[in-house]
Amino acid sequence: MRFRAAILSQGDEVLTGQTVDTNAAWLSERLTDLGFDMVLHLSVGDRQADIEAAIRQAHEAADVVIGTGGLGPTQDDLTAASAGTVLGAGLAFDEQALQHIQNIYAFLGTEMPESNRKQAWLPDGSRPLYNLWGTAPGFTIEHADALGFYVPGVPREMRAFWKHLIRPSLVERFALRPGRLVTFRCLGIHESRLAELLAPFEDLDGIVLGFRTKLPENQVKLRVSPDVPEEHLQQVIADIRDAIGKPVFGVDTGPIEQWLVEELTRRGETLATAESCTGGQVSAAITRVSGCSAVFLEGSCVYSNTAKIRTCKVRESTLQAHGAVSREVAIELAQGIRDRAGSTYGLATTGIAGPGGGSADKPVGTVHIACAHPDGVHHRKLSLRGDRDRIQRLSVGSVLDMQRRHLQGLL
Repeated sequence: MRFRAAILSQGDEVLTGQTVDTNAAWLSERLTDLGFDMVLHLSVGDRQADIEAAIRQAHEAADVVIGTGGLGPTQDDLTAASAGTVLGAGLAFDEQALQHIQNIYAFLGTEMPESNRKQAWLPDGSRPLYNLWGTAPGFTIEHADALGFYVPGVPREMRAFWKHLIRPSLVERFALRPGRLVTFRCLGIHESRLAELLAPFEDLDGIVLGFRTKLPENQVKLRVSPDVPEEHLQQVIADIRDAIGKPVFGVDTGPIEQWLVEELTRRGETLATAESCTGGQVSAAITRVSGCSAVFLEGSCVYSNTAKIRTCKVRESTLQAHGAVSREVAIELAQGIRDRAGSTYGLATTGIAGPGGGSADKPVGTVHIACAHPDGVHHRKLSLRGDRDRIQRLSVGSVLDMQRRHLQGLL
Protein backbone atom coordinates (compact mmCIF):
# COMPACT_ATOMS: atom_id res chain seq x y z
CA MET A 1 0.00 0.00 0.00
CA ARG A 2 1.23 3.47 -0.91
CA PHE A 3 0.67 6.33 1.54
CA ARG A 4 0.03 9.94 0.53
CA ALA A 5 1.63 13.08 1.95
CA ALA A 6 0.79 16.77 1.78
CA ILE A 7 2.67 19.89 2.83
CA LEU A 8 1.10 23.10 4.10
CA SER A 9 3.23 26.26 4.24
CA GLN A 10 1.73 29.13 6.20
CA GLY A 11 2.54 32.85 6.18
CA ASP A 12 1.95 35.95 4.07
CA GLU A 13 5.69 36.16 3.43
CA VAL A 14 5.60 32.75 1.75
CA LEU A 15 2.41 33.40 -0.19
CA THR A 16 3.63 36.74 -1.56
CA GLY A 17 7.11 35.51 -2.47
CA GLN A 18 8.99 37.58 0.10
CA THR A 19 10.33 34.30 1.50
CA VAL A 20 11.23 31.38 -0.76
CA ASP A 21 9.56 28.23 0.54
CA THR A 22 12.58 25.95 0.80
CA ASN A 23 10.85 23.94 3.53
CA ALA A 24 8.36 22.38 1.12
CA ALA A 25 11.04 21.20 -1.29
CA TRP A 26 13.21 19.86 1.52
CA LEU A 27 10.35 17.96 3.15
CA SER A 28 9.02 16.62 -0.14
CA GLU A 29 12.36 15.07 -1.00
CA ARG A 30 12.58 13.31 2.35
CA LEU A 31 8.99 12.13 2.38
CA THR A 32 9.45 10.70 -1.11
CA ASP A 33 12.64 8.96 -0.02
CA LEU A 34 10.68 7.35 2.83
CA GLY A 35 8.18 5.93 0.36
CA PHE A 36 5.31 8.44 0.46
CA ASP A 37 3.53 9.70 -2.65
CA MET A 38 3.46 13.49 -2.61
CA VAL A 39 -0.05 14.62 -3.59
CA LEU A 40 -0.32 18.25 -2.51
CA HIS A 41 1.59 21.43 -1.72
CA LEU A 42 -0.44 24.29 -0.26
CA SER A 43 0.65 27.82 0.60
CA VAL A 44 -1.68 30.01 2.61
CA GLY A 45 -1.49 33.48 4.10
CA ASP A 46 -2.30 34.82 7.56
CA ARG A 47 -6.11 34.78 7.42
CA GLN A 48 -7.56 32.25 9.86
CA ALA A 49 -10.42 31.19 7.59
CA ASP A 50 -7.94 30.41 4.81
CA ILE A 51 -5.68 28.45 7.15
CA GLU A 52 -8.64 26.41 8.42
CA ALA A 53 -9.69 25.61 4.84
CA ALA A 54 -6.14 24.62 3.91
CA ILE A 55 -5.84 22.29 6.93
CA ARG A 56 -9.12 20.58 5.99
CA GLN A 57 -8.08 20.25 2.34
CA ALA A 58 -4.66 18.83 3.17
CA HIS A 59 -6.02 16.29 5.67
CA GLU A 60 -8.71 15.12 3.24
CA ALA A 61 -6.15 14.65 0.46
CA ALA A 62 -3.41 12.77 2.32
CA ASP A 63 -2.53 10.28 5.02
CA VAL A 64 0.18 12.57 6.45
CA VAL A 65 0.27 16.35 6.55
CA ILE A 66 3.26 18.45 7.57
CA GLY A 67 2.52 22.11 8.20
CA THR A 68 5.21 24.75 8.72
CA GLY A 69 4.92 28.28 10.05
CA GLY A 70 2.39 30.36 11.94
CA LEU A 71 3.41 29.27 15.45
CA GLY A 72 5.10 32.46 16.62
CA PRO A 73 4.05 34.95 19.31
CA THR A 74 2.47 37.64 17.10
CA GLN A 75 -1.16 38.26 16.19
CA ASP A 76 -0.72 36.92 12.65
CA ASP A 77 0.53 33.52 13.89
CA LEU A 78 -2.72 31.60 13.65
CA THR A 79 -1.91 27.96 12.91
CA ALA A 80 -2.69 26.65 16.40
CA ALA A 81 -5.99 28.54 16.61
CA SER A 82 -6.96 27.37 13.13
CA ALA A 83 -6.20 23.73 13.94
CA GLY A 84 -8.20 24.04 17.15
CA THR A 85 -11.19 25.27 15.20
CA VAL A 86 -10.88 22.46 12.64
CA LEU A 87 -10.86 19.94 15.49
CA GLY A 88 -13.87 21.67 17.06
CA ALA A 89 -12.03 21.84 20.38
CA GLY A 90 -10.46 25.28 20.61
CA LEU A 91 -7.17 25.83 22.44
CA ALA A 92 -5.77 24.60 25.75
CA PHE A 93 -2.93 26.12 27.74
CA ASP A 94 0.19 23.94 28.05
CA GLU A 95 2.16 24.76 31.21
CA GLN A 96 5.16 22.67 30.13
CA ALA A 97 5.43 24.59 26.88
CA LEU A 98 5.37 27.88 28.79
CA GLN A 99 8.04 26.67 31.19
CA HIS A 100 10.25 25.68 28.27
CA ILE A 101 9.92 29.12 26.68
CA GLN A 102 10.68 30.84 30.00
CA ASN A 103 13.74 28.66 30.46
CA ILE A 104 15.09 29.69 27.06
CA TYR A 105 14.80 33.38 27.90
CA ALA A 106 16.33 32.79 31.33
CA PHE A 107 19.29 31.08 29.66
CA LEU A 108 19.68 34.15 27.44
CA GLY A 109 19.67 36.35 30.53
CA THR A 110 16.46 38.19 29.73
CA GLU A 111 12.81 38.15 30.75
CA MET A 112 10.29 36.45 28.49
CA PRO A 113 7.99 38.96 26.73
CA GLU A 114 4.37 38.52 27.70
CA SER A 115 3.48 37.95 24.03
CA ASN A 116 5.33 34.62 24.09
CA ARG A 117 2.65 33.15 26.35
CA LYS A 118 0.57 32.86 23.18
CA GLN A 119 2.87 30.06 21.96
CA ALA A 120 1.83 27.86 24.88
CA TRP A 121 -1.80 27.76 23.69
CA LEU A 122 -2.13 24.57 21.62
CA PRO A 123 -5.13 22.83 20.04
CA ASP A 124 -7.08 20.96 22.70
CA GLY A 125 -6.63 17.25 22.07
CA SER A 126 -3.39 17.66 20.15
CA ARG A 127 -0.07 16.10 21.19
CA PRO A 128 2.58 18.73 21.93
CA LEU A 129 5.95 18.58 20.18
CA TYR A 130 8.28 20.49 22.46
CA ASN A 131 10.89 22.59 20.70
CA LEU A 132 14.46 21.93 21.82
CA TRP A 133 15.82 24.23 19.10
CA GLY A 134 13.73 27.39 19.56
CA THR A 135 10.76 28.79 21.47
CA ALA A 136 7.68 27.78 19.48
CA PRO A 137 6.30 24.30 20.30
CA GLY A 138 4.76 22.24 17.55
CA PHE A 139 1.90 19.74 17.79
CA THR A 140 0.30 16.77 16.08
CA ILE A 141 -3.37 16.30 15.35
CA GLU A 142 -5.59 13.58 13.88
CA HIS A 143 -8.26 14.77 11.46
CA ALA A 144 -10.08 13.11 8.54
CA ASP A 145 -8.05 9.91 9.06
CA ALA A 146 -4.82 11.84 8.47
CA LEU A 147 -1.95 12.51 10.87
CA GLY A 148 -0.81 16.12 10.92
CA PHE A 149 2.48 17.52 12.19
CA TYR A 150 2.60 21.29 12.67
CA VAL A 151 6.02 22.76 13.37
CA PRO A 152 7.83 26.12 13.19
CA GLY A 153 8.76 27.48 9.78
CA VAL A 154 12.34 28.42 10.69
CA PRO A 155 14.29 25.96 8.49
CA ARG A 156 16.83 25.06 11.16
CA GLU A 157 14.09 24.24 13.65
CA MET A 158 11.89 22.48 11.08
CA ARG A 159 14.74 20.18 10.06
CA ALA A 160 15.45 19.30 13.68
CA PHE A 161 11.76 18.47 14.24
CA TRP A 162 11.90 16.23 11.16
CA LYS A 163 15.03 14.39 12.25
CA HIS A 164 14.17 13.84 15.90
CA LEU A 165 10.36 13.73 16.01
CA ILE A 166 8.55 13.51 12.68
CA ARG A 167 10.60 10.93 10.78
CA PRO A 168 10.78 8.44 13.68
CA SER A 169 7.01 8.71 14.16
CA LEU A 170 6.33 8.07 10.47
CA VAL A 171 8.64 5.05 10.34
CA GLU A 172 6.95 3.60 13.42
CA ARG A 173 3.38 4.20 12.27
CA PHE A 174 3.42 3.41 8.55
CA ALA A 175 4.48 0.22 6.78
CA LEU A 176 6.65 2.09 4.31
CA ARG A 177 8.47 0.60 1.34
CA PRO A 178 11.03 3.22 0.37
CA GLY A 179 12.26 3.26 -3.18
CA ARG A 180 15.65 4.55 -4.15
CA LEU A 181 16.89 7.69 -5.85
CA VAL A 182 20.02 7.38 -7.98
CA THR A 183 21.67 10.62 -9.12
CA PHE A 184 24.21 10.92 -11.92
CA ARG A 185 26.16 14.19 -11.61
CA CYS A 186 27.38 15.58 -14.92
CA LEU A 187 29.40 18.57 -16.14
CA GLY A 188 30.07 19.83 -19.64
CA ILE A 189 26.93 18.46 -21.28
CA HIS A 190 23.56 20.05 -22.04
CA GLU A 191 20.31 18.65 -20.66
CA SER A 192 18.94 18.18 -24.19
CA ARG A 193 21.96 16.08 -25.14
CA LEU A 194 21.51 13.95 -22.03
CA ALA A 195 17.89 13.36 -23.00
CA GLU A 196 18.97 12.21 -26.45
CA LEU A 197 21.61 9.83 -25.10
CA LEU A 198 19.25 8.31 -22.55
CA ALA A 199 16.14 7.93 -24.72
CA PRO A 200 16.54 4.11 -24.71
CA PHE A 201 16.13 4.13 -20.92
CA GLU A 202 12.79 5.99 -20.78
CA ASP A 203 10.49 2.96 -20.51
CA LEU A 204 12.21 0.75 -17.94
CA ASP A 205 9.90 -1.19 -15.61
CA GLY A 206 9.98 0.26 -12.11
CA ILE A 207 12.49 3.00 -12.99
CA VAL A 208 11.48 6.58 -13.77
CA LEU A 209 14.08 8.71 -15.57
CA GLY A 210 14.28 12.45 -14.84
CA PHE A 211 16.56 15.43 -15.42
CA ARG A 212 17.52 18.38 -13.26
CA THR A 213 19.72 21.40 -13.89
CA LYS A 214 21.55 22.68 -10.84
CA LEU A 215 24.24 25.02 -12.08
CA PRO A 216 26.91 24.22 -12.97
CA GLU A 217 25.71 20.63 -13.15
CA ASN A 218 23.14 18.74 -15.14
CA GLN A 219 21.86 15.76 -13.22
CA VAL A 220 20.14 12.56 -14.28
CA LYS A 221 17.87 11.05 -11.64
CA LEU A 222 16.45 7.55 -11.44
CA ARG A 223 13.44 7.04 -9.17
CA VAL A 224 13.58 3.31 -8.51
CA SER A 225 10.72 1.13 -7.24
CA PRO A 226 11.53 -1.13 -4.28
CA ASP A 227 10.49 -4.06 -6.50
CA VAL A 228 13.45 -3.59 -8.87
CA PRO A 229 16.14 -6.25 -8.18
CA GLU A 230 19.48 -4.82 -7.07
CA GLU A 231 21.42 -6.72 -9.73
CA HIS A 232 19.22 -5.29 -12.48
CA LEU A 233 19.52 -1.78 -11.05
CA GLN A 234 23.32 -1.97 -10.97
CA GLN A 235 23.36 -3.02 -14.63
CA VAL A 236 21.11 -0.08 -15.55
CA ILE A 237 23.40 2.30 -13.65
CA ALA A 238 26.44 0.94 -15.49
CA ASP A 239 24.68 1.17 -18.86
CA ILE A 240 23.58 4.77 -18.26
CA ARG A 241 27.06 5.76 -17.11
CA ASP A 242 28.52 4.26 -20.29
CA ALA A 243 25.91 6.05 -22.43
CA ILE A 244 26.74 9.47 -20.94
CA GLY A 245 30.49 8.92 -20.92
CA LYS A 246 33.07 11.50 -19.85
CA PRO A 247 30.65 14.13 -18.46
CA VAL A 248 29.68 11.87 -15.51
CA PHE A 249 31.88 12.68 -12.54
CA GLY A 250 29.93 10.76 -9.94
CA VAL A 251 26.90 8.65 -9.06
CA ASP A 252 25.29 9.46 -5.71
CA THR A 253 28.33 11.56 -4.79
CA GLY A 254 28.85 15.09 -3.57
CA PRO A 255 29.53 18.08 -5.86
CA ILE A 256 32.59 18.34 -8.10
CA GLU A 257 34.63 20.26 -5.52
CA GLN A 258 34.13 17.47 -2.99
CA TRP A 259 35.20 14.88 -5.56
CA LEU A 260 38.36 16.89 -6.29
CA VAL A 261 39.32 17.37 -2.65
CA GLU A 262 38.87 13.67 -1.93
CA GLU A 263 40.82 12.60 -5.02
CA LEU A 264 43.68 15.05 -4.49
CA THR A 265 43.88 13.98 -0.85
CA ARG A 266 44.10 10.35 -1.91
CA ARG A 267 46.91 11.23 -4.33
CA GLY A 268 48.75 13.50 -1.92
CA GLU A 269 48.62 16.37 -4.45
CA THR A 270 47.87 20.07 -4.08
CA LEU A 271 46.09 22.89 -5.86
CA ALA A 272 46.18 26.69 -6.19
CA THR A 273 43.91 29.08 -8.12
CA ALA A 274 44.21 32.40 -9.95
CA GLU A 275 40.86 33.96 -10.83
CA SER A 276 39.80 36.99 -12.77
CA CYS A 277 36.21 36.79 -14.03
CA THR A 278 35.07 34.34 -11.31
CA GLY A 279 36.23 36.64 -8.50
CA GLY A 280 37.29 33.96 -6.03
CA GLN A 281 34.36 31.58 -6.56
CA VAL A 282 36.61 28.68 -7.55
CA SER A 283 38.56 28.88 -4.29
CA ALA A 284 35.30 29.45 -2.39
CA ALA A 285 33.86 26.24 -3.82
CA ILE A 286 36.94 24.24 -2.85
CA THR A 287 37.17 25.68 0.65
CA ARG A 288 33.52 24.77 1.38
CA VAL A 289 34.69 21.16 1.52
CA SER A 290 35.83 19.83 4.88
CA GLY A 291 39.44 18.70 4.71
CA CYS A 292 40.37 21.04 1.87
CA SER A 293 43.36 22.37 3.81
CA ALA A 294 45.19 19.15 2.96
CA VAL A 295 45.14 20.02 -0.75
CA PHE A 296 44.34 23.71 -1.27
CA LEU A 297 47.36 25.97 -0.83
CA GLU A 298 46.41 29.38 -2.17
CA GLY A 299 43.82 31.36 -4.08
CA SER A 300 44.35 34.75 -5.73
CA CYS A 301 41.72 37.07 -7.19
CA VAL A 302 43.71 38.86 -9.90
CA TYR A 303 41.17 41.18 -11.47
CA SER A 304 43.42 43.94 -12.73
CA ASN A 305 46.28 43.54 -15.17
CA THR A 306 48.60 44.87 -12.48
CA ALA A 307 47.53 42.09 -10.14
CA LYS A 308 48.03 39.50 -12.86
CA ILE A 309 51.59 40.73 -13.43
CA ARG A 310 52.46 41.13 -9.75
CA THR A 311 50.92 37.91 -8.43
CA CYS A 312 51.25 35.43 -11.27
CA LYS A 313 54.13 36.89 -13.31
CA VAL A 314 51.95 37.31 -16.38
CA ARG A 315 54.13 39.14 -18.91
CA GLU A 316 53.08 42.66 -19.82
CA SER A 317 53.90 41.86 -23.43
CA THR A 318 51.37 38.99 -23.33
CA LEU A 319 48.66 41.30 -22.03
CA GLN A 320 49.42 43.92 -24.67
CA ALA A 321 49.52 41.43 -27.52
CA HIS A 322 46.51 39.30 -26.63
CA GLY A 323 44.51 41.11 -23.95
CA ALA A 324 43.56 39.87 -20.50
CA VAL A 325 40.82 37.61 -21.89
CA SER A 326 42.91 35.23 -23.95
CA ARG A 327 44.36 31.74 -24.15
CA GLU A 328 47.84 33.07 -23.52
CA VAL A 329 46.95 34.95 -20.34
CA ALA A 330 44.93 32.04 -18.94
CA ILE A 331 47.93 29.74 -19.43
CA GLU A 332 50.35 32.17 -17.80
CA LEU A 333 47.97 32.66 -14.88
CA ALA A 334 47.72 28.91 -14.28
CA GLN A 335 51.46 28.41 -14.56
CA GLY A 336 52.22 31.48 -12.47
CA ILE A 337 49.98 30.56 -9.54
CA ARG A 338 51.33 27.00 -9.60
CA ASP A 339 54.88 28.32 -9.41
CA ARG A 340 54.02 30.87 -6.73
CA ALA A 341 52.23 28.35 -4.47
CA GLY A 342 54.51 25.41 -5.17
CA SER A 343 51.39 23.30 -5.83
CA THR A 344 50.93 20.26 -8.03
CA TYR A 345 48.26 22.04 -10.07
CA GLY A 346 47.26 25.59 -10.90
CA LEU A 347 43.78 26.56 -12.11
CA ALA A 348 42.98 29.86 -13.82
CA THR A 349 39.96 31.74 -15.16
CA THR A 350 39.83 34.94 -17.20
CA GLY A 351 36.85 36.20 -19.14
CA ILE A 352 33.96 38.61 -19.62
CA ALA A 353 31.08 37.84 -17.26
CA GLY A 354 29.02 40.86 -18.35
CA PRO A 355 26.69 42.48 -18.70
CA GLY A 356 29.16 45.06 -20.04
CA GLY A 357 32.70 44.77 -21.32
CA GLY A 358 32.11 42.65 -24.40
CA SER A 359 33.13 43.36 -27.98
CA ALA A 360 32.61 41.86 -31.42
CA ASP A 361 35.76 39.76 -31.08
CA LYS A 362 35.23 38.91 -27.42
CA PRO A 363 31.52 39.03 -26.58
CA VAL A 364 30.10 38.66 -23.08
CA GLY A 365 30.45 35.02 -22.08
CA THR A 366 33.92 34.58 -23.55
CA VAL A 367 35.95 32.80 -20.89
CA HIS A 368 39.35 31.12 -20.99
CA ILE A 369 40.21 28.47 -18.42
CA ALA A 370 43.49 26.64 -17.84
CA CYS A 371 44.94 23.87 -15.70
CA ALA A 372 48.72 23.80 -15.21
CA HIS A 373 50.15 20.43 -14.23
CA PRO A 374 53.64 18.88 -13.90
CA ASP A 375 53.77 17.93 -17.59
CA GLY A 376 52.28 21.05 -19.16
CA VAL A 377 49.00 22.94 -19.30
CA HIS A 378 45.45 22.38 -20.55
CA HIS A 379 43.42 25.25 -21.99
CA ARG A 380 39.84 25.66 -23.11
CA LYS A 381 37.86 28.57 -24.49
CA LEU A 382 34.24 28.81 -23.34
CA SER A 383 31.46 30.68 -25.12
CA LEU A 384 28.74 31.00 -22.49
CA ARG A 385 25.30 32.57 -22.48
CA GLY A 386 23.26 34.11 -19.68
CA ASP A 387 23.59 36.72 -17.00
CA ARG A 388 26.69 37.42 -14.93
CA ASP A 389 25.83 34.91 -12.22
CA ARG A 390 25.22 32.09 -14.70
CA ILE A 391 28.42 32.77 -16.63
CA GLN A 392 30.47 32.80 -13.44
CA ARG A 393 28.94 29.60 -12.09
CA LEU A 394 29.44 27.75 -15.37
CA SER A 395 33.03 28.99 -15.51
CA VAL A 396 33.68 27.64 -12.01
CA GLY A 397 32.19 24.28 -12.90
CA SER A 398 34.14 24.10 -16.15
CA VAL A 399 37.57 24.75 -14.63
CA LEU A 400 36.95 22.30 -11.78
CA ASP A 401 35.79 19.75 -14.33
CA MET A 402 38.95 20.34 -16.36
CA GLN A 403 40.96 19.44 -13.27
CA ARG A 404 38.79 16.34 -12.76
CA ARG A 405 39.24 15.18 -16.35
CA HIS A 406 43.00 15.61 -16.09
CA LEU A 407 43.09 13.46 -12.97
CA GLN A 408 41.04 10.77 -14.73
CA GLY A 409 43.20 10.87 -17.86
CA LEU A 410 40.34 12.12 -20.03
CA LEU A 411 42.11 15.14 -21.59
